[in-house]
Amino acid sequence: MIPLLFLYSHPIQYFAPLSRRLSESGTFDLKVLYCSRQGAEAVMDREFGQPVQWDTPLLEGYRSVFLPNWRGKHQPVGGFWSLINPRVVHWLWRSPRSVVVVHGWGHFTHVLAIVFGKMRGHCICIRGESCWSHEQQLPRWKRRLKKLLLGQGLFRFADFFLYIGEENRRFYRQMGVAERQLVFTPYSVDNAYFSAQWAALKGHAIALRRQLGLPKVASVVLFCGKLIAKKRPLDLLEAFHQAGVSNSVLVYVGDGALREPLKDRARALGIEHAVHITGFVNQSTIGQYYAAADVFVMCSDAGETWGLATNEAMNFGLPILLSDRTGCAADLCQPGANGFVFPTGDVASLSERLRHLLTLLPEERQAMGRVSQSIVSRYSFENIAQNLQQALAKHGYSPESIP
Repeated sequence: MIPLLFLYSHPIQYFAPLSRRLSESGTFDLKVLYCSRQGAEAVMDREFGQPVQWDTPLLEGYRSVFLPNWRGKHQPVGGFWSLINPRVVHWLWRSPRSVVVVHGWGHFTHVLAIVFGKMRGHCICIRGESCWSHEQQLPRWKRRLKKLLLGQGLFRFADFFLYIGEENRRFYRQMGVAERQLVFTPYSVDNAYFSAQWAALKGHAIALRRQLGLPKVASVVLFCGKLIAKKRPLDLLEAFHQAGVSNSVLVYVGDGALREPLKDRARALGIEHAVHITGFVNQSTIGQYYAAADVFVMCSDAGETWGLATNEAMNFGLPILLSDRTGCAADLCQPGANGFVFPTGDVASLSERLRHLLTLLPEERQAMGRVSQSIVSRYSFENIAQNLQQALAKHGYSPESIP
């Protein structure tokens, strides 16, 4: 098997199932290094505005190690200096020649692992989330500085770049990364887990709405995420009001600083009866909201480097509306086939598209949802494992070549 080391900032609900799947593949001998216990333990999430601990297993089914953090055991994952884990050097030194996948470069430990890992003779792979369209909004001097520090600096220590989607691929190319170094590892959720939930819940939308305290209405518009400025939840509220589609409700699954402003604005618009804010919903029950919905919307601004809630929604056969600054838009939305993309911040355009989807026949929305399921099925853990294995083998990294 190919020795494989993953370096993560902390346990993440989307990535733990990938680690399990790779461990079970029979191809990779995986060990995961974590720089923080955040996620494995309840930690205050400032954007959600409450302590968060995921209720799905994050540490089962694969081998993992927590590296001591010089900033303290309970230091929240934040800026560059929030993670200082010198023991990563010990692991890279004692490990046999391995494939080392470093997830991002935004912390001291990650940069240390990339540089020292390459010096030690490991095959270094970088997997980040950066979007080229977001980079273009930066001042020119910042873009030039980033290209100097990354493209002509840190990235020289990497053998492969595991891009998650089209926007991410364009970013690496603009940073000077060669095409031969790029490996497509699609940003994915646990499709098997969510598809199984969909199979159990489909056809029960009315009962689910009753169970979740939602009215028995013709259509449900769903937003899933933190209620913060980057996500632009107020845009959706205004668009929903302007769409003026009777017998429909807007459901926000999430919490954050904009919860009260959303409620105040809904009252001012006279639509508070049609707007429901659930608060934080954990992984084990969020599928009920997807199954009860008719349309999924993500209207985020720059900083939404992907939007994995979109993958989840597509597993439940939902048509999608995505802003053009949502990182996954170029990959997951085929305009007119499974949804639409609208200009970020253009409430009128969002309202028009929303009205169109809400006034379709249920059968027409379901047909779009089937396209969503077909598209998202290709963004899978299985394709990550297959593409990584093929790329490594093509360049001479195989179980036989790694002592």
